[in-house]
Amino acid sequence: MEVKIEKQSDGSYIAYNTTGDYVTLIGTGDTVSEAKEDFKASYNGVKESYESRGSFMPTELTEDIDFHFDLSSLFEYYNMFNVSALGRYLGINPGLMRQYKKGDTYISDAQLEKIEAGIHRLGMELAALSIV
Repeated sequence: MEVKIEKQSDGSYIAYNTTGDYVTLIGTGDTVSEAKEDFKASYNGVKESYESRGSFMPTELTEDIDFHFDLSSLFEYYNMFNVSALGRYLGINPGLMRQYKKGDTYISDAQLEKIEAGIHRLGMELAALSIV
């Protein structure tokens, strides 16, 4: 099940499934972790309800949960990232990256793809390194 996590205008976070035909689940919280946990609690509660009734189990309740982040929620959850340094690594103006983190400015699909590809590249570099 694909679940999107977004920062809301009040600064809180919402997690909601974007796939599935029968069940819509929502989790909220002051942090991404709280929104994820609230979503998982909703997921488990609804799944238990279907199981206890012996009802048809919707496909979305049998799939693994796959969380997708907007940039604000990504940087809040993975707060070990120095957003300015990551911007320099990616070839993106550090000030612009800070605006993306705050959710203060529009980000194009092409820019999102550049950031995601750069983070994946960084992940591969980190996975391949050896510490001596």
